[in-house]
Amino acid sequence: MNKQSVHVENAWKILESHWKIQPRKGMISYTPGYSILRFIFSPIIRGIARINATGSEHIPGSGAAILAANHLSHVDPIVVIASSRRKVHYLAKDAHFKNFFLRLFMNSTGQIETHREEGGDSALASAADVLVANAALGIFPEGTRSKNTQQPFLLPGKTGIARLAASFPRTPVIPIALVGTRDMMAPQKDKFPKLWLYVQVNYGQKITWIDWLSNPKGGGMTVEDIEELAQQGEHEIKAAIAKLYRKFTDQLMQSISSLGAP
Repeated sequence: MNKQSVHVENAWKILESHWKIQPRKGMISYTPGYSILRFIFSPIIRGIARINATGSEHIPGSGAAILAANHLSHVDPIVVIASSRRKVHYLAKDAHFKNFFLRLFMNSTGQIETHREEGGDSALASAADVLVANAALGIFPEGTRSKNTQQPFLLPGKTGIARLAASFPRTPVIPIALVGTRDMMAPQKDKFPKLWLYVQVNYGQKITWIDWLSNPKGGGMTVEDIEELAQQGEHEIKAAIAKLYRKFTDQLMQSISSLGAP
């Protein structure tokens, strides 16, 4: 951590009331079953399925991290979990928790229940619980599975990813390109994954919000810029931060595309 980065981070904290996401519970449930399932099934999945991963060295072995991938199929979370070799917690809609056996599976694999009717802020608060617990959060910046029938499948990203990164400014964000998962299990078509089909997972260089914010090719913000912004009115501050969120998200989606996301 260089001195300039520290100064930018301290200046960014001046604006904390405008970007801080308050965790929902401040913790996540202990899931020993998840560790057991990963220990047993991840090597089996990697052995049976034709999954090739590159760049996995960019994933920190411990601590909070955000794994951001494109979304093409129901198997996407499983592919990321199996190839990342970390316990990754995903947000899942409450409908997946209504059936007893499905709820048991979702809870045992550390998935976080969210209620869409409560809005996006509630989901972000649940996501913050994962990061506060120094765990890995899996997220699909597009916000939903792409329903495009022709390439490009990649949708514009939603700024929730940027809001999380900004609220945890030292947490690394790792862009991921998933290639072939739709062929493996096509939505509304395949009931079971075609494990014999090839899937490529490309992990990109990690970036933190603070490193991006102070980078001339990223946010391009200096300490003086942030301090000057802090003197503006609430409307101007929110508008400026929203613009930063949009730029961070767009550049992240460009990274995912550059890694090969179709």
